[in-house]
Amino acid sequence: MELLHNAVRSYAWGSRTAIAELLGREVPAPHPEAELWMGAHPGDPSRVLRPDGHRSLLELLAEDPAGQLGERCAQRWGSRLPFLLKVLAADEPLSLQAHPSAQQAALGFAAEEAAGLAMDSSVRNYKDPSAKPELVCALTEFHALAGFRAPERTVAMLRALEAPDFAPYTELLAAQPDEDGLRALFTTLITLPQTALDALMPQVLDACVLHVKERGEFDLECRTVLELGEAYPGDAGVLAAMLLNRLVLKPGEAIHLPAGNLHAYLHGTGVEILANSDNVLRCGLTPKHVDVPELMRVLDFTCGDMPVQTGVPTAPGLWTYPTPSPEFELSRLELTGGDEVRVDHEGPQILLVTSGRAHLSNGRDEPLVVGRGQSVWLPASDPAVAVTADAPTRLFRATAGTV
Repeated sequence: MELLHNAVRSYAWGSRTAIAELLGREVPAPHPEAELWMGAHPGDPSRVLRPDGHRSLLELLAEDPAGQLGERCAQRWGSRLPFLLKVLAADEPLSLQAHPSAQQAALGFAAEEAAGLAMDSSVRNYKDPSAKPELVCALTEFHALAGFRAPERTVAMLRALEAPDFAPYTELLAAQPDEDGLRALFTTLITLPQTALDALMPQVLDACVLHVKERGEFDLECRTVLELGEAYPGDAGVLAAMLLNRLVLKPGEAIHLPAGNLHAYLHGTGVEILANSDNVLRCGLTPKHVDVPELMRVLDFTCGDMPVQTGVPTAPGLWTYPTPSPEFELSRLELTGGDEVRVDHEGPQILLVTSGRAHLSNGRDEPLVVGRGQSVWLPASDPAVAVTADAPTRLFRATAGTV
């Protein structure tokens, strides 16, 4: 049971306030801060705080995989912590992207290794042979695009825009309102020549402006298209985004993003847990490499409403967000004064306090008082931990999955 020191990652789309406020630092931060990483990612591992100095969590796992991770987790993942926990703070949209399955990642990684692609090559898709499912839980109102909308609803939206030059694309989906029709329309849009995009985009954006002025049914979707069109002029990803579910998550609500799910986080702060992998297939809304053939191999065109979770009560004060992902599980602890929740798991755990102050005791080590923005590493060999609070407190617990 040890406190962690975690890396803050700065990307252009990050916030100058959210992570700085969480960590109790000066606001605004000098640079956009996008992600706070908690885990053992080789690029920026957390460090365990000890009286004799800081130790990299990577080093601890390598020295004692079974003790730190537990026998079952170590047998499956070796000395690698299978999950990465983040606080993600977006002031601007992230790229439109999807992640591969384990099988797709293994094949893609092997192919790029055989081709001799350098790991830092700008055209490399696979940095490792692992899947990268994700789950994000909102801390603030959180805006996202995720999963393909039901085709009938997309046809209704596209027809409502009344953009004459876009009508043939709309009718392509209307003639086949299913997964195959979505695949055909998406492929057509994402491969349009730049000259065609430059001619089509202004008309689509003008139609969105008119729809917003008239307060049409698809006001939020059109505002999103306008925001993306302004930020990424001439980018095919703006048109692709029109096919996706537009979500607004309330605090405590979460979405799970399995392999092949096309998504983009737009704005807000959330707790994200994901498999410890760097594999990303980009679709657009980015100046980075877009590999359309590989993207099409990975994408899942299953369509319909994107499921939103609120957490399943698993104990008093404890809600879990179930997923089929073997790499991770995320839980939320809600405590009021005098409450106690016991957390135990046969594998590794990370606890993060996002509001209030928690008291941790396992009957063996010195008790810890953990404040907002602080996190704790609980190795598998630790006894169960009693978590209490003297005021309303919220924590998140990251563990390996049980699948």
